[in-house]
Amino acid sequence: MSLNTFGHLFRVTTWGESHGPALGATIDGCPPGVPISEEMIQHWLDKRKPGQNKYTTQRREPDQVRILSGVFEGVTTGTPVQLMIENTDQRSKDYRDIMDKFRPGHADITYYQKYGVRDYRGGGRSSARETASRVAAGGLAREALKALAPNLQITGYMTRMGAHEIDRAAFDWGQIGQNPFWTPDATAAEIWAEYLDGLRKSGSSVGAVIEVTARGMPAGIGAPVYGKLDTDLAAAMMSINAVKGVEIGEGMSAAMLTGELNADEITMGPDGPVYSSNHAGGILGGISTGQDVVVRFAVKPTSSILLTRKTITKAGEETEIITKGRHDPCVGIRAVPVGEAMMACVLLDHVLLHRGQVGSNQGKIG
Repeated sequence: MSLNTFGHLFRVTTWGESHGPALGATIDGCPPGVPISEEMIQHWLDKRKPGQNKYTTQRREPDQVRILSGVFEGVTTGTPVQLMIENTDQRSKDYRDIMDKFRPGHADITYYQKYGVRDYRGGGRSSARETASRVAAGGLAREALKALAPNLQITGYMTRMGAHEIDRAAFDWGQIGQNPFWTPDATAAEIWAEYLDGLRKSGSSVGAVIEVTARGMPAGIGAPVYGKLDTDLAAAMMSINAVKGVEIGEGMSAAMLTGELNADEITMGPDGPVYSSNHAGGILGGISTGQDVVVRFAVKPTSSILLTRKTITKAGEETEIITKGRHDPCVGIRAVPVGEAMMACVLLDHVLLHRGQVGSNQGKIG
């Protein structure tokens, strides 16, 4: 299987399977001298860790990261950084009943059609467990960004669960870490808790929308025409397991606006350009404007559910399936730190590209 690597200068290769002995990431292109430790990366992995509450999979994984190379005396050396996370709570026997059956809505059927090999133990590489590697890599990217873009803050949060959406008027940054759904709306968190609890007990699942915002973003990052910042952000978010749609800024809703409503008017402020709105999501022509970069992605419902569904076997026989085991009733909850990690990796990659080609912004305003 090829194409397990993303990035241009900051390149991340993830490896490992859901029920194998370990998984991890190999990171090439990290600048030397970045202060890093296992504890610093662990902070972000703990946000994604399974089994933290009843609304996520009850698989008990400590997700303890180990740095195997590329770091000496607490700083990166400029050589490849190897990160490893051991799997300690696999229960492959939970999947024996479906070893020859394909889960509707799951990638196990397309993996088999492509490779002719069926790793039924939780889905192998198609499992959301792979995203732990991305979060580890994102932890390193965040530390590198502290030196290159010190004002940058990357924050992810859930804005929708199924048919239930947050009230934007009640948006509170301080609420995001105060509830199990990483949502900025305290009232929505209460509604979602009751809704998801009922859904979980019924054996079903539900989708979600996650938004990731980069505040303090410098202007001028990104490149036309095929190296656009939003192109790589969209690809990064779309590569996350279960993601079926990505928007930048106004996204699909921009099609409903007129030109005068969509255009973000510009005035001159004491520190440079000031925009009246941010329909563009902080990116114009593939290059950052200096406003918040706003990315939104939709996650489909978890395919592994306890309700009977029609399917087929590898032999082509029609049958029914119920997926046992431990699964997220709303995988969007743990997708929040994954989205943050992918944002961090892409932004660092583009900051490095910008520094290599331009150095500093050439077009000074005011």
